[in-house]
Amino acid sequence: MGLLGRLRDKLTATQRGFTRGLSDLLLGNRALDETLFEELETLLLSADVGVDTTRFLMQGITVQVSRKQLKDTRAVYQALRQSILSILEPCQQPLAIAASPKPFVIMVVGVNGVGKTTTIAKLANRLKNNGQSVTLAAADTFRAAAIEQLKSWAERLDIPVIAQHTGADAAAVVHDAVKAGMARRCDVLIVDTAGRQHTQEDLMDELKKIRRVINKTLPEGPHEVLLVLDAGTGQNALSQLSHFREAVGVSGLALTKLDGTAKGGILIAMARLTGLPIRFIGVGEGTDDLREFIAQEYLDALLPPP
Repeated sequence: MGLLGRLRDKLTATQRGFTRGLSDLLLGNRALDETLFEELETLLLSADVGVDTTRFLMQGITVQVSRKQLKDTRAVYQALRQSILSILEPCQQPLAIAASPKPFVIMVVGVNGVGKTTTIAKLANRLKNNGQSVTLAAADTFRAAAIEQLKSWAERLDIPVIAQHTGADAAAVVHDAVKAGMARRCDVLIVDTAGRQHTQEDLMDELKKIRRVINKTLPEGPHEVLLVLDAGTGQNALSQLSHFREAVGVSGLALTKLDGTAKGGILIAMARLTGLPIRFIGVGEGTDDLREFIAQEYLDALLPPP
């Protein structure tokens, strides 16, 4: 099975509803009438494409139909694919690791339960396999389990980790990690921060402090603030993004758990409403299941060419 086939295989939950529903609706011989458009709109909303983005897509379709540019359901399917691709392509911006200064600091943020620490491990493994030296910083000092989880991953991947005891000052851990990364001239330092609800102001203030410490120690850093979001949370992910973006800035996104959700359309909504780079998508538990986001590949897995 090729890369596209494996991705399509991973997106089974979304395919059961959204993909198959669209195929049944638009790859038959239905009339281009109001009932069809209502069903199409419902399918888009059920996949969490969102009200605004659904309205945008539907408006484009109905305008083309009224101008006789689309004459049957297959043409509508193709037009929908093209419209979604035009939304996704600007967000296809791979994470580029600059050669200097060293280390390139990636600050990873997100709420509890989104798969943040696992994403860090997968990213570290990916970078190591690309020949880059990586150090991890266990700055989620709030939970002992978080420190142990990162240490376990680091041991498994044979990657150094800078950590202190539970309850230690997270900013101090990060300061030590940046200094260590500079002294070792490692290529990449990945900072794990405490998972937190985006509505807790005191905890968001801690993230701001961590960012300031990185910047003070390494003036160009952090070079990337990567927000990890669980695709299964749907529209709530947009709320999380808004808060994190306001607090610490967000330069890239990683959407996890796309393999287990019927709400894969949230990626389309996020691309249109934010325009932020989607660096990675997570489609499974394996270390190779963190994929670089490629718009055409994702589209073809979600809505196969007719």
